[in-house]
Amino acid sequence: MATRHLSRIIVVQSLYEWAFMNYEKEKCKEIFERNLQEFGQDIDEPEFGRSLIAGIMDNLEKIDTILKESIKSLPYEQVPILEKSILRLATYELLNESESTPHKVAINEAIEIAKNFGTSATAKFINGVLGTVYENILKMKNASKEK
Repeated sequence: MATRHLSRIIVVQSLYEWAFMNYEKEKCKEIFERNLQEFGQDIDEPEFGRSLIAGIMDNLEKIDTILKESIKSLPYEQVPILEKSILRLATYELLNESESTPHKVAINEAIEIAKNFGTSATAKFINGVLGTVYENILKMKNASKEK
């Protein structure tokens, strides 16, 4: 398994566990480090996962706002924790798209994680939401360029 893929899985696992800690931001990095020690001994670049978890925590309000605007099928508060964790990771990666992680990679990774830990319905939901998320991010970026 590629180390970046495993890092993303550990990030999702940590976000999922963090949800049960009443969303105390400072705990999320601790949870990630523990999970990294337990499940990620073979990861070549642990800084990748650390930067993801830190970025998600630093941009959580922005990420959740984008997700609330992008999910039309149900209220954001009713999105299951697994799906919310995967969506937060992918939305952060889409916001910070780079050559090393283009939008197609971020979306495909999220769909694969959803398939592995959820159901086919989970994967379809993630795919549909992330299509809308990406469109909304592009609109935001274009609007900021026009200013």
